[in-house]
Amino acid sequence: MLEKLVGNETAEKSLLFLQNYGEGFGREISKTFGIPQSQVRKQLVKLEDGGWLVSRELGRTRLYEWNRRNPLVAPLRQFLETVLELTPSDELNRYYRERRRPRKPGKEL
Repeated sequence: MLEKLVGNETAEKSLLFLQNYGEGFGREISKTFGIPQSQVRKQLVKLEDGGWLVSRELGRTRLYEWNRRNPLVAPLRQFLETVLELTPSDELNRYYRERRRPRKPGKEL
């Protein structure tokens, strides 16, 4: 839906992933959507060079998150949140509702 606006499908999926989870690794985005890691990395670097994202090394990997110093990030995130709200529930459940923290020991499923 957004690929014409942001340039391509990889950029669209990367932005929506980061909007949903707040941060992410290139490999994580690649694995979620079945996109080659090199394409995801290229888009993340391009978005970082544009000032939309910032990254930091965490061990041997690079973690990307939104650049809070860019005043245009907040309106972009509001727009992306609206896009996520309009996304069909089957797509939301498949790509954007992964459990990201461990379950409490002894808690039933």
